[in-house]
Amino acid sequence: MSWLNETMVGFDLETTGTDPAESRIVTAALVEAKGGEVVRELGWLADPGVPIPAEAAAIHGVSTERAVAEGRPVAEVAEEVATALAEYWRAGVPVVVFNAPFDLSLLDAELARHGRPTLAHRRAGVRPGPVFDPLTVDRAVDKYRKGSRTLQNACAVYGVELADAHRAGSDALAALRVALALGRAYPAEVGGIAPEQLHDRQVDWHRAWAADLQAFLRRKKDPAAVVDGGWPSR
Repeated sequence: MSWLNETMVGFDLETTGTDPAESRIVTAALVEAKGGEVVRELGWLADPGVPIPAEAAAIHGVSTERAVAEGRPVAEVAEEVATALAEYWRAGVPVVVFNAPFDLSLLDAELARHGRPTLAHRRAGVRPGPVFDPLTVDRAVDKYRKGSRTLQNACAVYGVELADAHRAGSDALAALRVALALGRAYPAEVGGIAPEQLHDRQVDWHRAWAADLQAFLRRKKDPAAVVDGGWPSR
């Protein structure tokens, strides 16, 4: 389980909404840690260029007025975040992202919106990832657990402190520590394999979860329901 003691980086975005194709970045954080202990933290506050809905501001604490007054242009923030992520991936450092298809897809959409190279372009010639999505892993290794699968719930289940929920830095670090807890709790499926192998397993786990959910929704609610099975981005 050597990777549990090596460098990892947690990544989180707080945004204007819940649609990764349309929502904008408000705050972003990268937290580098070794064995769960913080080594370096990078944080950004962006002016998203659109009003921040009141319901979103109530969650993450950043109003439109503050973002305009204190934030940097979102195109610059997206570029710096993507550059940092690409550097970690080139170095082979696992990036922990809770609900990766949301954050990574939103970042890609933001980059494309401002004419910047997407994450896929930045990884050209480099194997994608490794990404560790605690949500995807938790769904796979504890499939039948009842209750929500939020980050707050995962922290409670795996004994991780989350002192300031919905602040990008706090969420990024909490997700990273949940990843470590999952690795220790499930050595055969998670902690005892290489991050690259775990990345590939998550592709399959997420696809299977999406197919099951889609089938359920089509039986019970909407015959035309579609659940995207793409992971780590859509």
